[in-house]
Parts: sequence; C-alpha cells; structure tokens
Amino acid sequence: MGIVKQVTILGSTSTIGVNTLDVISTNRDKYSVFALTANTNIDLLEQQCRTYAPTYAALRHEKLARELGERLSDLPTVVVGGDNSLCDVASHPDTDMVMAAILGSAGLQPTLAAVRAGKRILLANKESLVMSGKLFMEQVRSNEAMLLPIDSEHNAIYQCLANGAVGHASGVKRLILTGSGGPLLRADISKMITVTPDQACAHPNWKMGRKISVDSATMMNKGLELLEASFLFDISPGLIDVMIHPESIVHSMVEYLDGSVVAQLGNPDMRTPIAHGLAWPDRVPSSVEPLNLTSNSGLHFEEVDHDRFPCLRLAREISEEPQGLFIALNAANEVAVKCFLDELIAFTDIPVIIEAVLEQTKAEEAPTIESVIELDRAARELALNRVNRKS
Repeated sequence: MGIVKQVTILGSTSTIGVNTLDVISTNRDKYSVFALTANTNIDLLEQQCRTYAPTYAALRHEKLARELGERLSDLPTVVVGGDNSLCDVASHPDTDMVMAAILGSAGLQPTLAAVRAGKRILLANKESLVMSGKLFMEQVRSNEAMLLPIDSEHNAIYQCLANGAVGHASGVKRLILTGSGGPLLRADISKMITVTPDQACAHPNWKMGRKISVDSATMMNKGLELLEASFLFDISPGLIDVMIHPESIVHSMVEYLDGSVVAQLGNPDMRTPIAHGLAWPDRVPSSVEPLNLTSNSGLHFEEVDHDRFPCLRLAREISEEPQGLFIALNAANEVAVKCFLDELIAFTDIPVIIEAVLEQTKAEEAPTIESVIELDRAARELALNRVNRKS
C-alpha cells in the first residue's frame, strides 16, 4: 500500500469540489481530505466534514466559521475563518496537493499561496491564469510547484502533449479547443435579448454552476480558456483555435507539423480530468461511465459564428495585448454575468458591457499581485457604472 496523499479542496461545495470528493471516495486507499473550504454554503460543508473528517475546514467569513465550528464541535476538525484562512490551509506543510476550484477572481490569492508553497496544483480556476498569467507561471517555476490543468479542454491538451512528458511536445502546429456551443447554439440570434437565466444555464451536456453555465452560453468560457492555454502551454494565442463540437466527446486536440491530430475523448464528466490530475502520472478509477462510441450518433465539428458569440471575439481580439486587458475582460464578465443572473440586464448586454470596459482600460502589464488586484477593482467599477447607466 502506497502513501496516502493529503488533498486540500479550495471550493469544496462547488461542482468541481463535489466531483473531487467523489473521486476521492472511489480511491480512499490513495487520497485523504486534509482541508475543505467554502464561501457561504455551510450546510453542505458541514455534511462534507462529517463524511470526510478533514483536519481543517475554512471559510473566509469569520461569522460563518464560528457557526460551523459550533456545528462541528463533536468532531476533531478545526474550523478557521478570515481573509487568510484559505491561504493558510492551501499552503499548509501537511497538504500534498490542492484542488483550486474556487470560482472567479476569488480563487487567485489562495491558489497563489499553494503555488508559493510548492504544492501540486490541480487548476480548475481558469481566472487565476487569465488575471495573472506571467506572474503566476513565474511563481510556479521559482517555487518548483507542479501545475496540472483540470478544465476538461486543457486537461485534454495536456494529455495530447505526451501527457506532460518533458521533451515530447515538439512539432506542435496548433492547439484546438473544442466547445459545445452551449444551450443557445441553434437559437435565433434576433431573439437573444429575451434569453432568461434559466435558459442560459440549461447546458445540454454538462452539469455546472450558474456562472460557468452562462459563460458557456456566451462562449466566454472558450475566450478565457484561450487566454489560459497560452500561459499553460507557453504558446502564442494565434496558434490556438476554437471549434464547435456539440457532443462534448472530443475534449480538445493537438495538431502536429507532420499532419497528425491527437485528441482526447471521453464522456462529458469532470471526474475524468480530476482523476487524471490526482493520479498523474498514474491512472486511477474515476467511476465515469465508459465511452461507447458505437452507440454515439456521430461526432460533429463546425467553425464558431462570432456574430452569435461576440464574447469569444472580444477575448480573441485582446489575446496578444498586455495582461491589464485580460484582467479587465475577466472582471467585466464576472460583473455582467452576475447582473444578468440577477435579472438586472439582458443576455445581450453581457458583451456590450465587457467591450465598454475594455475600451476604457489602458493596455498595460500587471507585474505584481497588488497591480492585478487594483486593475481588477477598477474594471469592476467601470462595469458596474455601465450597468447602472442601463438601469
């Protein structure tokens, strides 16, 4: 029996967090839960603590942490709270690997804390790299951390690049990110203004949270993935293409100079890339239903219609620009999506708000975490001002 690895899950009540715990349950002889963190869902976090008995549970809000501590007073789990609590458990000496599954910009600081502690990072938070790509990757290298992508697309590319083996990824012509097109792929463009939050969140293939579901409906998720992939794989954004693949079976591809195209296939289930990240370079069971290609009606691919998906166009347009515009794109998108989900703006207002913020943001680098945070704050303010003007 090998050494049991201690896992910290940042965002354990998210879809990725829940799926990570499911994979750990399938492999209890290999992984143990060291720490669980959540935002406000203390009911689910309490259930998770009672099931997995982590050493620590962390909540950013101290009031919620005190309440959870009272609920778990019969357990040895230590409940911590405050701004630094997530960073503390992510960088704890007894943590072997960290699943970074906190949604949006809130995940940046604790993920960087894990990087600086030299941990194995299972990165499911694409916003961390979009916001701080150069700074983030420099920290990974200087602290000898291991970064394994968990987004299904980036994980697929990682596997297609000889599964991360050094020296085996030469001759790459382009990376091909696939996207389903979400629930609005065939919708009438002229009627997009009437799309409701429930319609935008009704993804045909994946079970995801509401924010990422809206990102899929606008295809901003592919825009963020394009920016992230350029940092992850140290490749020009111009060598990264996006292709519509409605079935979500081919998760991404790598085309090589000799004409070979290597693809990673699987059922649309996040437990597959999670299991890959936990076990790399080995493999462990994920409990995902095996892919049956003979029962599939076919695999289809098509070009992206940028009139239908202007958010992806905006990400492509800034992909060669300095980091400040990446930060503004992400911040404006987070604000706009939240306002759409709160029914303050129309679905079609999302790209309008993002483009307005980009036009008002200076194209500059963000060499420090302080500059990243300030640019993020300023972009959010611009986005909210634009929303208020429309109200």
